[in-house]
Amino acid sequence: MPDTPSSLTHKRRMLILAICCMSLLIVSLDNTILNVALPSMAKDFDATLSGMQWTIDAYTLVLASLLMLAGSTADRIGRRKVFQIGLVVFTAASVACSLAPTLEALVAFRMLQAIGGSMLNPVAMSIITNTFTDPRERARAIGVWGGVVGISMAAGPIVGGLLVDSVGWRSIFWVNLPVGLAALLLTMRYVPESRAPKARRPDPVGQLLVIALLGSLTYAIIEAPSAGWTSTRIVACTAVAAAALVGILLYEPRRTEPLIDLRFFRSAPFSGAAVIAVCGFAALGGFLFLSTLYLQDVRGLDALHAGLWMLPMAAMALVCAPLSGRLVGSRGPRLPLLVAGATMTASGVMFAAFDAETADWSLVIAYVLFGIGFGFVNAPITNTAVSGMPRAQAGVAAAVASTSRQIGQTLGVAVIGAVLASGIAASSYAESFVAASRACWWIIVGCGLAVLVLGAVTSGAWARGTARRTAERLETPQDAAVAEASTGA
Repeated sequence: MPDTPSSLTHKRRMLILAICCMSLLIVSLDNTILNVALPSMAKDFDATLSGMQWTIDAYTLVLASLLMLAGSTADRIGRRKVFQIGLVVFTAASVACSLAPTLEALVAFRMLQAIGGSMLNPVAMSIITNTFTDPRERARAIGVWGGVVGISMAAGPIVGGLLVDSVGWRSIFWVNLPVGLAALLLTMRYVPESRAPKARRPDPVGQLLVIALLGSLTYAIIEAPSAGWTSTRIVACTAVAAAALVGILLYEPRRTEPLIDLRFFRSAPFSGAAVIAVCGFAALGGFLFLSTLYLQDVRGLDALHAGLWMLPMAAMALVCAPLSGRLVGSRGPRLPLLVAGATMTASGVMFAAFDAETADWSLVIAYVLFGIGFGFVNAPITNTAVSGMPRAQAGVAAAVASTSRQIGQTLGVAVIGAVLASGIAASSYAESFVAASRACWWIIVGCGLAVLVLGAVTSGAWARGTARRTAERLETPQDAAVAEASTGA
């Protein structure tokens, strides 16, 4: 007889949570380590600023494009099965990245990594959602999940700095091998298989439209500073992005089982969580990109010391993420979102208006503030996205939230990099970098303000009412019967 959520012991549920967190660890650690290694990669490959952007955005772009497909596929053919495939692909691609002979090959292998990564985080969150059925217990589990992001942010700069300075940047990808293999073996032994009672059919047209939208938009933003905003290829990419967006809005509502169920967005908390995820992770992507280049290229620090400078931010994210999860479980998402928005905004203002990087003490304070903000923002995003939705839609709902994060990080690196490239003069890199980064920090301020305002607007009584009505529209009689059976004795 297959395991059900109600038949799993507390110890077994905790073990499943730990296994899922291992997958998040290698994905998150990979990104934070990569940021520290960017200057070393650029020197080895003689890469431009846009080349460095692509090493990050090639991964997040593919990830964002495929997350919803991975979530719905896992709901259809089995979450454990898709999770295992993702671990194999991600781990193998990590080894390939370490052997890449050129920048183009590295970008290609990063895209392969993203294919595997798309099968990890949303599927793991779906496994957690179906394992922890009690709302409070689920919120605490999601808080632990968010804490892993903090761990990766704390460990990534230090581990990355040590590896880059002692062995070389290629070694940063080796970290994924033992963790990925351990997670694979433990998944085979301890994670039960689960599926949605009614599987969603594939939506190839919707999938192609999503890829066209995100790919063309990101390409246009990254390449515009060098190609020119009015060049033929940039205008063409912008037109493709606009056409793909219109296609999604017109095509998806007509499908019985769309890739993106636009009805989800009738829920104000769900819509707010999606936009907050975009803004919060755009701020994170831009923050890490700017900080890494400033510390190593302007201050002249090596990778390890640059990582140590970023440790206050990472440590606060590590401390605040589980606290945010507990607050979401006991008091709801409002307070964590307000704290997140206020502190991320304050950090950006310190850089944009008060030259925080000019003094060591102000740089540390600004990093601490950003770490607090990011630590508090993750748990309420995830919890709001999956709470209130029918459990049969858990994979898709979690994938939308994860997709929003990756879209945010992709756009954050693309937009910040484009603004930075437009203002940097090759003849005086250090001086022009600081001046050009002012506009970038104001963009991060705007992202923080969006988190603050949306956190207040989408967490009140009116917003909860829209979530309740949306869940009633989405839930079928079969969903209700399955939920009652799985939570009953």
